[in-house]
Amino acid sequence: MANENDFVKAASTADIPDGQVKVVELDGEAIALCNVSGSFFAVADLCSHDDGPLGEGELDHFEIECPRHGARFDVRNGKALCLPAVRPIPTYDVEVRGDDVWVRSKARSAT
Repeated sequence: MANENDFVKAASTADIPDGQVKVVELDGEAIALCNVSGSFFAVADLCSHDDGPLGEGELDHFEIECPRHGARFDVRNGKALCLPAVRPIPTYDVEVRGDDVWVRSKARSAT
């Protein structure tokens, strides 16, 4: 289990409605927080295809789509799901504590 000190309060659950994405800055990096039916996920706000802003894309269940060229990624594990992206994106551990979303300040290795 991760050290509690590794986590940073990133947002309130009320800030991210179901099916929506909120971009926050964490230790100088943009992170896209995603709410999928009350479960929260955090991914780098950076498409592995062309560094596009994923947080501006559409969230459909567990898939986030880059608004530039349509690359899609699984927010649970960062896996690239379709071209033009072939590389995964970093993901971050998330904990919900009461009404707050906490994100581990270090990304997990991309899978």
